[in-house]
Amino acid sequence: MAKDYSFDVVCRTDLQEAANAVNQASKEIGTRYDFKGSKSSVTLDEDKITLIGDDEHGWDDDFKLKLVKDIIHGKLVKRGISLKNLKEEKKEAAAGGTVRQVLSLQNGISSDMAKDIVKRVKASKIKVAAKINGDEVRVSSKDKDCLQECIQF
Repeated sequence: MAKDYSFDVVCRTDLQEAANAVNQASKEIGTRYDFKGSKSSVTLDEDKITLIGDDEHGWDDDFKLKLVKDIIHGKLVKRGISLKNLKEEKKEAAAGGTVRQVLSLQNGISSDMAKDIVKRVKASKIKVAAKINGDEVRVSSKDKDCLQECIQF
């Protein structure tokens, strides 16, 4: 009896590591001299990171927001979270002369992306079967070499 081998294509974000990164970034913002007296902050709510930046000197409107974003990006990378897992929403003005931006953490693959992955795998003519299981794609085959070829593809 032949055994099927498989691998899954998924997109998962460790929310505990994201929370640790946000806590570290928040502490850094609180202790840095260039943020002294600033309303800048970073918070995590479920799977959304909210960045708030202000500018009391009249420079670029989102200068502090860019600094906050750089800080959180650095902390996320150090924690092993890829920046490709972040979906940036547009900047918006907030109360008190601040600017707010929300970064969404992706968990799972959207149905459109999953359909595209399955279509590309089938078009590659590699002898594997790809099917969608909820928010992930499972690729299976009886031959390990075919799976490795698919992974390279």
